[in-house]
Amino acid sequence: MHPFLTKLQERPLLFDGAMGTLLYARGASSEQCLELLVTTRPGWVTEVHQAYAAAGADIIKSHTFGANRLRLAEYGLADRVREFNFKAVKLVRDVREVAGRALFIAGDAGPSGVRLDRPGSPAYASVRQAYQEQISVLWEAGADLLLFETFGSLDELELAVTVAKEICDLPVVASMTFSEDNRAPDGSTPQAVVTRLSAAGADVLGVNCSVGPAQMLETLRLLRSAAPNSVLSAMPNAGFPQRVEGRLSYPASPEYFGRSGVTFLDEGARLMGGCCGTSPMHIRHMRTALDAALAGKAERLPATLAGDEEDAPALQLSSATDYAEGDEGPTALLQKLRDGKFVISVEVDPPRGFTAEKQIEGAKHARTMGADAVNVADSPMARVRMGALSLCTQIQQQAGIETILHFTTRDRSLMGLQADIIGARALGVRNILALTGDPPSLGDNRASTPVYDVDSIGLVRIIDTFNQGVDLAGREMGRKGNFTVAVACDPTRADLAEEADRFHRKVSGGAHFTMTQPIFDPRLWLDFLEVYEARHGTFPVPVLIGVLPLQSHKHAGFLHNEVPGITLSDEALTRMEKAGKQGRYEGVTMAQELLVDLKGLPYVQGVYLMPSFGRYELACQVLEALTPEERGERRKIED
Repeated sequence: MHPFLTKLQERPLLFDGAMGTLLYARGASSEQCLELLVTTRPGWVTEVHQAYAAAGADIIKSHTFGANRLRLAEYGLADRVREFNFKAVKLVRDVREVAGRALFIAGDAGPSGVRLDRPGSPAYASVRQAYQEQISVLWEAGADLLLFETFGSLDELELAVTVAKEICDLPVVASMTFSEDNRAPDGSTPQAVVTRLSAAGADVLGVNCSVGPAQMLETLRLLRSAAPNSVLSAMPNAGFPQRVEGRLSYPASPEYFGRSGVTFLDEGARLMGGCCGTSPMHIRHMRTALDAALAGKAERLPATLAGDEEDAPALQLSSATDYAEGDEGPTALLQKLRDGKFVISVEVDPPRGFTAEKQIEGAKHARTMGADAVNVADSPMARVRMGALSLCTQIQQQAGIETILHFTTRDRSLMGLQADIIGARALGVRNILALTGDPPSLGDNRASTPVYDVDSIGLVRIIDTFNQGVDLAGREMGRKGNFTVAVACDPTRADLAEEADRFHRKVSGGAHFTMTQPIFDPRLWLDFLEVYEARHGTFPVPVLIGVLPLQSHKHAGFLHNEVPGITLSDEALTRMEKAGKQGRYEGVTMAQELLVDLKGLPYVQGVYLMPSFGRYELACQVLEALTPEERGERRKIED
């Protein structure tokens, strides 16, 4: 038996998700030939494969869905079938080599793009030849199985399966697309699909695309009823898409989507995955849910899937606390975010000297005032200070409050990055804000040489590999890292589209929440959110907004004009100017007003206060804007 089929008998396997959705997010045009990107933008394609591998997919599809002669001819590329298919499979092979675990390569093939005529006609012969050509290259290039997906014509899918079985011995997954009435676009019923594709030799029968998890469950049940002994697959879209400012937006949250995989498993599917609109986060949640199901600890969707995925909240995080033996589960901070709590963190800058008494006292005061965490900067503004990990450890041990470690790639090689991440885990510091870091030329030690082996996007992926239980070289670590990963975003930037695109790349690598640069007007966050959702769909993670109480008009002007990443509103500058000597109190008042406004904004699940000049008591006065019950509840949680 083929190794793929043997493995499928042993346990359910997980496909990756959408490719086109993520390529469009990286700048691909909807009018270009996406298959051409394996030669013009191979890095884009590789990044998507790597992200899905890191998310826990067992099977990675080659980027060859439309790489047959007939579809490529529409772009004048019919003579590049071999080049595209061979290169696409090689890109997946390269990812597998560094993944450090078994991955199957699915040679992906979609419909020919032309209407299938009667057998014996020239048109029929051309379609048959197109499949012969593509399948031969996929097999030669090293695919482990063939996936025929998103077919609306049973006649054409039957032909593709037949040709595959004539040419090679690769297992075949044959997947039709069905409408809401549980019929294929050509009118075929699940019964007809099962009968004809089984006779043609398909090893796995499935359904993908067109609908979300709820409707696909009904189709899967009909397939199982028609073929109770067949191996089935299900790869839905992330809900029913809506067009927002010219772009398709898919509503199903990663958590909702992940739980649907468990329900598919209950209905007999052995292969699960995602189609249009899904991302590595959707696959990650499905991986987590499937692993929990196999361990007997999964949270399942209702059997009827009552309420379509459009009704699921855009941010829907699990609050389950069952984890594998030896796995500590989420950090307290992440659990609070998953439970929907509005969390507060207070930022602490490490000292320039050898002792951190002031910072530790500040952390203790923040805890007393109701803060949930303390985030520790990593030599901000590229000025030499005590190592952030050292201070995090001292705070957690002496102040009894969880920390968020700012971790930059500026000063560490790939080896150093991994070593310090392992060290943080050993010391119990598991919340990490992944940052690139200010360049040394900005600070007080300009002779220092920057490293930047990776940027913050690469750092997120490195931490994510540890969360999978392996290092960057794929070596087993003995247990999963269980880090909570945060990334930064800057809603004050002039080019919000560029910021949204970069943020999307960061968060897609495995982040759990984001922390923004300080803002002084809630509209800045709403503007950024609007741009992000227009370009990338539903916002993916909870947000902690940066709140910086101003000290004086001079302080406000300095921040606005000389500190990278901080932009004040005209109203804030005017109010501080009018405040005169009372600027410190006006700054606290403004921060309190902002805190109240932020609590009602979408996706905002907390703030982090940024004390200036080490004035932690003053910054914590902002928390007095919360009700005594709210502050008391947080203290009770910490205690």
